[in-house]
Amino acid sequence: MRTLISTAFISLDGVVEGPGGEPGYRNSGWTFKDIEFLPEAFEIKGREQEEASAMLLGRTSYEAFSPVWPDMADFADYKAMPKYVVSTRLTEDDLVPNWGETTILRTLDDVAALKQTEGGPIIVHGSATLNQALSDAGLIDRYHLLVFPLLLGAGKRLFSATDKDTQKLKLVEHEAYANGLQKNVFDVVR
Repeated sequence: MRTLISTAFISLDGVVEGPGGEPGYRNSGWTFKDIEFLPEAFEIKGREQEEASAMLLGRTSYEAFSPVWPDMADFADYKAMPKYVVSTRLTEDDLVPNWGETTILRTLDDVAALKQTEGGPIIVHGSATLNQALSDAGLIDRYHLLVFPLLLGAGKRLFSATDKDTQKLKLVEHEAYANGLQKNVFDVVR
Protein backbone atom coordinates (compact mmCIF):
# COMPACT_ATOMS: atom_id res chain seq x y z
CA MET A 1 0.00 0.00 0.00
CA ARG A 2 1.32 3.43 -0.95
CA THR A 3 1.69 6.23 1.58
CA LEU A 4 -0.36 9.37 0.93
CA ILE A 5 1.44 12.47 2.23
CA SER A 6 -0.24 15.85 2.58
CA THR A 7 2.27 18.69 2.47
CA ALA A 8 1.33 22.25 3.29
CA PHE A 9 2.45 25.72 4.19
CA ILE A 10 0.04 26.53 7.00
CA SER A 11 -0.56 29.48 9.30
CA LEU A 12 -0.76 28.91 13.03
CA ASP A 13 -4.55 29.20 12.79
CA GLY A 14 -4.77 26.54 10.06
CA VAL A 15 -5.07 28.62 6.87
CA VAL A 16 -3.48 27.23 3.70
CA GLU A 17 -5.00 29.57 1.12
CA GLY A 18 -2.81 31.66 -1.18
CA PRO A 19 0.65 31.02 0.30
CA GLY A 20 2.50 31.74 -2.94
CA GLY A 21 0.65 34.80 -4.16
CA GLU A 22 -2.39 33.26 -5.84
CA PRO A 23 -4.96 35.94 -6.74
CA GLY A 24 -8.28 36.37 -4.98
CA TYR A 25 -7.21 36.08 -1.35
CA ARG A 26 -6.50 39.23 0.65
CA ASN A 27 -3.45 37.77 2.43
CA SER A 28 -2.09 36.15 -0.74
CA GLY A 29 1.66 35.55 -0.67
CA TRP A 30 1.84 35.33 3.11
CA THR A 31 4.76 32.87 3.08
CA PHE A 32 7.08 35.56 1.72
CA LYS A 33 5.88 38.67 3.57
CA ASP A 34 7.78 39.77 6.68
CA ILE A 35 9.35 36.35 7.28
CA GLU A 36 13.07 35.95 6.75
CA PHE A 37 13.89 33.22 4.23
CA LEU A 38 16.01 30.46 5.78
CA PRO A 39 16.92 27.68 3.31
CA GLU A 40 17.18 25.07 6.05
CA ALA A 41 13.50 25.55 6.92
CA PHE A 42 12.56 24.43 3.40
CA GLU A 43 14.85 21.37 3.21
CA ILE A 44 11.81 19.12 3.49
CA LYS A 45 10.46 20.46 0.18
CA GLY A 46 13.50 19.09 -1.71
CA ARG A 47 13.28 15.82 0.18
CA GLU A 48 9.63 15.45 -0.82
CA GLN A 49 10.54 15.61 -4.51
CA GLU A 50 13.25 12.98 -4.06
CA GLU A 51 11.06 10.59 -2.05
CA ALA A 52 7.70 10.94 -3.82
CA SER A 53 6.84 8.70 -6.74
CA ALA A 54 3.63 10.48 -7.76
CA MET A 55 1.73 13.70 -7.13
CA LEU A 56 -1.98 14.06 -6.34
CA LEU A 57 -3.79 17.38 -6.82
CA GLY A 58 -7.29 18.77 -6.75
CA ARG A 59 -8.58 20.56 -9.83
CA THR A 60 -8.03 24.11 -8.53
CA SER A 61 -4.42 23.44 -7.55
CA TYR A 62 -3.77 21.62 -10.82
CA GLU A 63 -5.09 24.62 -12.75
CA ALA A 64 -2.85 26.95 -10.68
CA PHE A 65 0.33 24.84 -10.78
CA SER A 66 0.24 23.26 -14.26
CA PRO A 67 0.92 26.46 -16.23
CA VAL A 68 3.93 27.31 -14.01
CA TRP A 69 5.55 24.28 -12.35
CA PRO A 70 6.55 22.32 -15.50
CA ASP A 71 9.16 24.95 -16.42
CA MET A 72 10.42 25.78 -12.91
CA ALA A 73 13.82 24.39 -11.96
CA ASP A 74 12.70 24.22 -8.31
CA PHE A 75 10.12 21.58 -9.28
CA ALA A 76 12.10 19.66 -11.92
CA ASP A 77 11.73 16.30 -10.16
CA TYR A 78 7.95 16.59 -10.29
CA LYS A 79 7.90 17.01 -14.06
CA ALA A 80 8.74 13.38 -14.80
CA MET A 81 6.64 11.72 -12.11
CA PRO A 82 3.04 10.62 -12.70
CA LYS A 83 0.39 13.11 -11.63
CA TYR A 84 -3.19 12.40 -10.60
CA VAL A 85 -5.88 15.06 -10.52
CA VAL A 86 -9.10 14.50 -8.62
CA SER A 87 -11.88 16.25 -10.51
CA THR A 88 -15.40 15.67 -11.70
CA ARG A 89 -15.08 18.47 -14.29
CA LEU A 90 -11.66 18.23 -15.96
CA THR A 91 -11.31 16.39 -19.25
CA GLU A 92 -8.23 15.09 -21.04
CA ASP A 93 -8.31 18.23 -23.21
CA ASP A 94 -7.84 20.38 -20.07
CA LEU A 95 -4.50 18.75 -19.20
CA VAL A 96 -1.25 20.49 -20.07
CA PRO A 97 0.97 18.56 -22.52
CA ASN A 98 4.36 19.50 -21.01
CA TRP A 99 4.07 18.11 -17.47
CA GLY A 100 4.34 14.39 -18.01
CA GLU A 101 1.80 11.64 -17.49
CA THR A 102 -1.40 12.92 -15.85
CA THR A 103 -4.44 10.82 -14.95
CA ILE A 104 -7.82 12.19 -13.93
CA LEU A 105 -9.45 10.47 -10.95
CA ARG A 106 -13.15 11.07 -10.41
CA THR A 107 -13.78 9.91 -6.83
CA LEU A 108 -12.19 9.27 -3.47
CA ASP A 109 -12.69 5.57 -4.21
CA ASP A 110 -10.32 6.07 -7.16
CA VAL A 111 -7.77 7.59 -4.75
CA ALA A 112 -8.21 4.64 -2.37
CA ALA A 113 -7.60 2.26 -5.29
CA LEU A 114 -4.48 4.21 -6.31
CA LYS A 115 -3.13 3.79 -2.78
CA GLN A 116 -3.47 0.01 -3.19
CA THR A 117 -1.12 -0.06 -6.20
CA GLU A 118 2.61 -0.73 -6.13
CA GLY A 119 4.95 2.21 -5.80
CA GLY A 120 6.35 4.82 -3.49
CA PRO A 121 4.73 7.71 -1.65
CA ILE A 122 2.16 9.98 -3.27
CA ILE A 123 2.48 13.67 -2.35
CA VAL A 124 -0.48 16.08 -2.18
CA HIS A 125 0.33 19.78 -2.72
CA GLY A 126 -2.14 22.61 -2.16
CA SER A 127 -5.63 21.25 -2.77
CA ALA A 128 -7.40 22.44 0.41
CA THR A 129 -10.79 20.99 -0.50
CA LEU A 130 -9.26 17.68 -1.58
CA ASN A 131 -7.15 17.50 1.59
CA GLN A 132 -10.24 17.94 3.74
CA ALA A 133 -12.07 15.17 1.87
CA LEU A 134 -9.04 12.84 1.99
CA SER A 135 -8.58 13.42 5.71
CA ASP A 136 -12.27 12.91 6.48
CA ALA A 137 -12.18 9.66 4.47
CA GLY A 138 -9.13 8.40 6.37
CA LEU A 139 -6.91 8.30 3.28
CA ILE A 140 -4.02 10.53 4.44
CA ASP A 141 -1.13 8.68 6.09
CA ARG A 142 1.28 11.53 6.86
CA TYR A 143 1.37 15.31 7.13
CA HIS A 144 4.38 17.47 6.28
CA LEU A 145 3.55 20.88 7.73
CA LEU A 146 5.61 24.05 7.61
CA VAL A 147 3.82 26.18 10.20
CA PHE A 148 4.24 29.93 9.77
CA PRO A 149 4.06 32.24 12.81
CA LEU A 150 1.02 34.07 11.47
CA LEU A 151 -2.68 34.33 12.27
CA LEU A 152 -4.50 34.93 9.00
CA GLY A 153 -8.09 34.65 10.17
CA ALA A 154 -10.30 33.95 7.18
CA GLY A 155 -9.18 31.62 4.41
CA LYS A 156 -9.30 28.02 3.28
CA ARG A 157 -8.16 25.65 5.97
CA LEU A 158 -6.28 22.37 5.72
CA PHE A 159 -8.68 20.52 8.00
CA SER A 160 -12.46 20.39 7.70
CA ALA A 161 -14.90 21.35 10.41
CA THR A 162 -16.65 17.98 10.07
CA ASP A 163 -17.86 16.52 13.36
CA LYS A 164 -15.95 13.23 13.46
CA ASP A 165 -14.17 10.91 15.83
CA THR A 166 -10.78 11.98 17.12
CA GLN A 167 -7.94 11.25 14.73
CA LYS A 168 -4.65 10.70 16.51
CA LEU A 169 -1.35 11.84 15.04
CA LYS A 170 2.19 10.83 16.02
CA LEU A 171 4.91 13.47 15.74
CA VAL A 172 7.81 11.79 13.92
CA GLU A 173 9.95 14.81 13.00
CA HIS A 174 10.01 18.41 14.12
CA GLU A 175 12.23 21.46 14.17
CA ALA A 176 11.84 25.15 14.98
CA TYR A 177 13.77 27.77 13.04
CA ALA A 178 15.11 31.21 13.95
CA ASN A 179 12.53 32.91 11.70
CA GLY A 180 9.66 31.35 13.68
CA LEU A 181 8.78 28.60 11.20
CA GLN A 182 8.17 25.13 12.57
CA LYS A 183 8.47 21.87 10.67
CA ASN A 184 6.05 19.24 11.96
CA VAL A 185 5.82 15.79 10.39
CA PHE A 186 2.97 13.66 11.70
CA ASP A 187 2.01 10.08 10.94
CA VAL A 188 -1.70 9.30 11.18
CA VAL A 189 -2.27 6.68 13.87
CA ARG A 190 -4.67 3.96 12.72
